[in-house]
Amino acid sequence: MEWSDEQRSFVAAVREFCSREAGTRAQRQELTDGGREPHSPELYRKLADLGWLGLSLPEEFGGGGAGMVELCLFLEETARAMAPIGGFTTSIITAAAYERFGSPEQKKLILSGVARGVIEAIAMSEPEAGSDVANLSCRAERRGDEFVVNGQKTWCSNAHLAEHILLVARTSGRAGDHTGLTMFLVPTSTPGLTITGIETMGGREVNDLYFTDCVLPADAVVGEIDQGWRQLMAGLNMERLILASVMLGTAQRAFDDVVDYVKNRRQFRRPIGAFQVIRHRLADLATEIECARLLVYTTAGQVDRAPGTVLPRETSMAKLKATETARRVALDAMQMMGGYGYATEFDMERLVRSSVVSTVYGGTSEIQREIIAKTYGLTEQLQ
Repeated sequence: MEWSDEQRSFVAAVREFCSREAGTRAQRQELTDGGREPHSPELYRKLADLGWLGLSLPEEFGGGGAGMVELCLFLEETARAMAPIGGFTTSIITAAAYERFGSPEQKKLILSGVARGVIEAIAMSEPEAGSDVANLSCRAERRGDEFVVNGQKTWCSNAHLAEHILLVARTSGRAGDHTGLTMFLVPTSTPGLTITGIETMGGREVNDLYFTDCVLPADAVVGEIDQGWRQLMAGLNMERLILASVMLGTAQRAFDDVVDYVKNRRQFRRPIGAFQVIRHRLADLATEIECARLLVYTTAGQVDRAPGTVLPRETSMAKLKATETARRVALDAMQMMGGYGYATEFDMERLVRSSVVSTVYGGTSEIQREIIAKTYGLTEQLQ
């Protein structure tokens, strides 16, 4: 890709920062309680002080006013460095929803907070509604000037770190309807909200949320009542490109690490990278990474040129390609490293875990394929 001098300088600055602050495994272990916490508040504060957490947010809220391309560059570079800032993705995705649909007061609270380093989270999935978002049943019932929320959310990333939850709940209709969904701003300190962590291979990342007679004021509504589905669709460009950029950086890191390994690991009196079977596998992986990179940044450029346009085909392709590529690269790299790729004292096993789950969150690979197919007029005909 061709970058401007300013973009190249920005990438170099991010790379230097990550190398200095989290460039060694020992540093990352110290920042993450031995790898158990994907997010380091200490490192996050330093990024906030540099102004990078608000990179893509409006200047009036303390942001940098940069575009999607610059945000993707930041995400790719920090992911390649394995910088433990797991709270950033949900925060910037959530901030974008408030930027588009929030009231002036909500924008000031959330956008300026994200720029300062406040973590935000969004709650959509439920035990019976994952890929099928229309099946949401967590309900917010109108009672006078308030809403009373009851129900459960699950797999909510970073809720345990967040100051607020962007809740998507049903305000009318029944489960299975795309209409009748509404977004709400819910402080995590709200009575009636319980946050319970879910143990995963990635450490403390996701949570169950339980709402029991949780009372919200009328001004907690984000956007319009019953228009949550339309509002969610408007944010797909950013969400998919954010996830694609993170996995692009993850794929590059796995590739860089395995190349370094095969150049130094000797078997049968020569480096294993000298064997044709290894060389050709790595050539294929490098090609796939570059294909993913071109797709991600071409799509990001389209978003910057037409910010209000939803690009379901292109963004789904970018998310599908980047996450599937990251998974393939990490799994192949683990095999080429043998037992060292499997051992927890090396980074590769972490890269494998994060890349495998990337094909599930934010819309599974199967859902992305369905979306792409529909843009070509290919739909299943129900009998």
